[in-house]
Amino acid sequence: MDQAREKGIFLEYLTYDLEDTAGINGLVKRVKGAVDTATATRMALINNAGTVAPVQPVGRSSSAAVRAALHINLAAPMLLTSAFIEYTADLPVDRRILNISSGAARNPYVGWGAYCTTKAGLDMFTRCVGLEQKNMANPVKIIAVAPGIVDTAMQESIRNTAEEDFPNRNRFIALHEKGLLTSPDAAAENILRLFLSEEIETGGIYDIRHVP
Repeated sequence: MDQAREKGIFLEYLTYDLEDTAGINGLVKRVKGAVDTATATRMALINNAGTVAPVQPVGRSSSAAVRAALHINLAAPMLLTSAFIEYTADLPVDRRILNISSGAARNPYVGWGAYCTTKAGLDMFTRCVGLEQKNMANPVKIIAVAPGIVDTAMQESIRNTAEEDFPNRNRFIALHEKGLLTSPDAAAENILRLFLSEEIETGGIYDIRHVP
């Protein structure tokens, strides 16, 4: 907030529970209403919110936890994307959408059934929207990016999971102990550099670790 203020950038925060997908259209309307569309040159949507829970084999995962994962990781970004495209369709600005993916979208893990599935779904949704937008007069540039293993609260939660629920836990503990996690600031800088590049392919699926 202080850094933004020093650069004359106005920020407005809206709190919303993305598990409540019924109100997402209203949320996007509120956001658009707070933007000076007369002077805007770019509008962007970054779908970063996510949950790794439930970290358990599917047969022991509660229906409520699975439903929450589906809403937060997949339904919410799909609905946000749909509303963003609709509500910015009449604006002659550069429009971009970034979906935060994961290596788990391509690699299955015991105990991560909901997480892997929702991230794989998000990747496919990104590809579908990319195909839809390619021939539009002012296409939305949409990509999904796997950020690598970032030192966040989610990683701390993974390390504290019971081994019977997540047999790969020790691998993540070792990565943390060896200092091999990417810092959030470094991950954000690399992702934004890619996101704002003119070289991205709409509908593209990227792994930030493999981007020059």
